[in-house]
Order: sequence, then C-alpha cells, then structure tokens
Amino acid sequence: MSTDRDNANAARSWPFEEARKLRDRLDGKTPDKGYVLFETGYGPSGLPHIGTFGEVVRTTMVRKAFAEISDIPTRLFAFSDDMDGLRKVPDNIPNKDMVTEHLGKPLTTIPDPFGTHESFGHHNNARLQAFLDEFGFEYEFQSSTECYKSGRFDSALLNMLTHYDEVMKVILPTLGEERRATYSPFLPICPKTGVVLQVPMISRDLDAGTIVYRDEDGKTQEVPVTGGHCKLQWKADWAMRWSALAVDYEMSGKDLIESVKLSSRICRILGSAPPEGFTYELFLDENGEKISKSRGNGLSVEEWLTYAPPESLSLFMFNSPRKAKRLHFDVIPRQVDDYLTHLAKFNEQDPAARLDNPVWHIHGGKPPAADGFVTFGLLLNLASVCNTEDKSILWGFITRYAPNATPETAPILDRLIGYAASYYRDFVKPAKTYRAPSDMERAAMEDLVTVLEALPDDADAEAIQTDIYEVGKRHPFENLRDWFKTLYEVLLGQSQGPRFGSFVALYGKNESIALINRVLAGKNPAAD
Repeated sequence: MSTDRDNANAARSWPFEEARKLRDRLDGKTPDKGYVLFETGYGPSGLPHIGTFGEVVRTTMVRKAFAEISDIPTRLFAFSDDMDGLRKVPDNIPNKDMVTEHLGKPLTTIPDPFGTHESFGHHNNARLQAFLDEFGFEYEFQSSTECYKSGRFDSALLNMLTHYDEVMKVILPTLGEERRATYSPFLPICPKTGVVLQVPMISRDLDAGTIVYRDEDGKTQEVPVTGGHCKLQWKADWAMRWSALAVDYEMSGKDLIESVKLSSRICRILGSAPPEGFTYELFLDENGEKISKSRGNGLSVEEWLTYAPPESLSLFMFNSPRKAKRLHFDVIPRQVDDYLTHLAKFNEQDPAARLDNPVWHIHGGKPPAADGFVTFGLLLNLASVCNTEDKSILWGFITRYAPNATPETAPILDRLIGYAASYYRDFVKPAKTYRAPSDMERAAMEDLVTVLEALPDDADAEAIQTDIYEVGKRHPFENLRDWFKTLYEVLLGQSQGPRFGSFVALYGKNESIALINRVLAGKNPAAD
C-alpha cells in the first residue's frame, strides 16, 4: 500500500521534480545550519511587481513539495538588495527632485519621497512585506543593509578580499575594455557623500581587511570592507550572499542565466556550493514582445486582481514556468475557469493524482471545497447579455439556476460575480460588436426558437446543448463551430463564448427565446 511520501516521490509536477533534485543534492541530510534555505531576491528601487509574485509563489510551491518528501526543516528568505545605489529616479514617485539629489546613495539612506518611513528603501521594503503578507506567504524578510552593517556578512566579505585576484579573473573577461579598467568587486561607500562609488582599487590589505581607492578629489582613502563601509557589485554580491547564508535554492529568470553561471563560479571560489537553481521564462505582452517595466507593456498584480482571484494568478505562474507566456488581460478568463476545473476535480482524484493537481500547489495541499455552480465564462456572458455590472442582478439569475447558491454558501462564486462584473465593464462591454444574421442564419435561429419553446422549463444544460447541436446540423453551416459563432456574434456581440446550452440554462429558457426574437425583429439585443 502506497504512503503519502511514496506518492510525493512519484509525483510528476515540476515543484516535486525540483524538490527531489534539492533532496538528492543534500543526500537527504540536514545542512549544518539546521535547515534548508530557500531564497528570493528583490530590488527595492521600485515597487513589488508581478515578477516578484511569480518568483515567491513558485519558490513556495517547491518548498511545500520539499516538505512532502523530506522532514528537514526549511526557511524562506525574501532578500532585499536595499544597499544598492539608486541609479535612476523612478517615474511613479512623488518628490522626484528631492530624490534626484541623492542619486548614487544606498536606498536605505535616501529620504522617503512618500514621507512615511525613515528612507526610500524602508518604504519599499514595507511595501514588499505588505505585498507578500497579502497573499499569505510564509517568509522571513532580510535586508542587505542590515546584513552588511550588522557584521553578518563580514566573514564572507573578508573571504572575498582574500580571493580578490581569483574573482577578478572570472569577472574581467565578461566586461568591456573601458569597464575592465575601473572594475572592482568592492564598492566603497564614500564617507563624505554617502554615495556608492564605482572606483578602481589601488591596493588592499588582507591583514587589516581594508581596501585603498582614490576619491573624486584625487585623494587616497582606506576603508574596511566590513561593517557596511563597502558593498559588492551585484554578481559578486549574489555569490557572497549565497556563501554567507548557505542558500540551498534560488530561482531566477532566463535573462540572468549568464549571471547565475558567473556568480556560481565565484561562490565556488569562496569555498561554497552555489544553490540549486531553476530558470523560468520571461513574460510576453499580447504582441509577443518581452514585457518591460519602463515601457509599461505588462500587466500588474493589481490589475490582474481587479478582474480575477489571486488563485488564478497562481495557476498562471504554476503552468509551464519554463515556457514564455503572453501576460495580458485576455488570458484571465481562461485561467479562472481552468482553476475552477482543477478545483472541482481535486476531491474526485486519488491521493497520488491530487499531488499533480495545480490546486494542491496553489493552496499548499489544502484547497477549499469547490462551489461547482457556474464558470467564469458563463458569468461574463450573463453580464454581457444583461448588460449589467450589478452583482445583485447577476445573483438573481444564478439563484434561479442554482437555488442552493447564496453568497454565504458559495463564497467562491460570490467573488467571481464581482470579478466578472468588473471584467465585463472594462473589457467586454467596450468591445461588443453585434451583427445582423444572414438569411440562412435567421432561419436557423427561428428553428432554435421553436425547439426551445418545446423544451420543458426544467430542461438541463446538456439537453439544451444537444438540441442546439441538432438545430445547427439541420442548416447549411460549414461546421457547427460556425453555428455557435453565429449565436455569439448576433446575440452577445462577441466571437466566442461558453457552451450555449449552459448559457440558456443560466439565463433562462424564456429569456433566451425573448433575446432571439428581439434580434429577429431587428432590435438591438442588448438589454434595456
């Protein structure tokens, strides 16, 4: 008889594959630090974005899968590179002129333009934590500034200084000629200006743990590499952090493949094993072009959550992380309905199959009970034919279709109705384009009215769908898809939709007949 662990060891979904890879790397043994460390990184010069969500949710999925196959304790660090010097003033902040005066300084020493925290870095760190907390992630926040200034990184920084020449041999061949002339992995924090300096090193003293550089005035300065007096260039910094914290697992995007290789080489020079990794693909916009924050051609977490539940976004992140995917508003309805389908299947599956169901990973093994009443696509079409954004009107139709459904007994459905109303308002309604039926299509629709009138009032969606199919077969459509496309374009003002039998069952047989007759009479099908 198979056990839960046997099932987890046999699960084929990618988080379990990653978890087993990590367990094998550890040879099933607890690391010296007493736990397995997962890490995600965040650059706090901007606010958390959809990529931040994707990295944390995917890492969490692997962490949960690891807990199913191993008893080794785990921790997840959400690490903020808040000691980085600010290179560019973001466009979406107030008091830009004030921030401009502090360019080049660590984010945690720049005054907060929002006036709510002790620094710009602290403000964005707070936003990151609020963002992660909103989704219920289990993590421990880590600040680069705190790690540098508290001495937590001191030993690793001195180790970097010891291996300076070896590190330089790895990095310099990757740089252009001009950059090679000034490069050093150590970036002193100028004692006079507080700016993170990118200056060449004149000398270093291993015994004293210091470096010497020439400042803007031409004078030589000697500073310790410890205690927050210096920070590292980011590729060296990434490697040092892996070594100092003994990170076991960290994901990164396809655009960082070469950086991962470089940082891994440096990490080995420091005497540590680089973490197990996972490379995920980047998102594309609706035109198939790479999403860029500066271009603003992406979709934000806030925008997604205006029109769909967070579980649907988690599903989008779960599906095929190694494939480039278009991230735009049109993908939302499909993701919602796919989530509902997976949720409905969960309780019907055996324990082994459940582990490969996306909702197991989305909900950490404990998905909620499915409402199982109406799909998101149907709700959108109901809103469309009713021409309404009013939840109460939509609920009025739903309770006739599913008398046992109420906002209290069907909380998932209640949330979906609100999302559907918003999505209809902003995307469906503005894009509606009705057309008149051709003579052949008109004859088919008249036939459909006769068929619907003959159906009993309590006919279910399957019976209605079967009869609609038969009507289409009786008329010279090239294929049945064209028949249903006709119904969508003429009655709903769109080229596609859900199963029409389900729509009729939800909207009501008599209401559907009235809608078709309205069109046959040459009137606008949109409800008054």
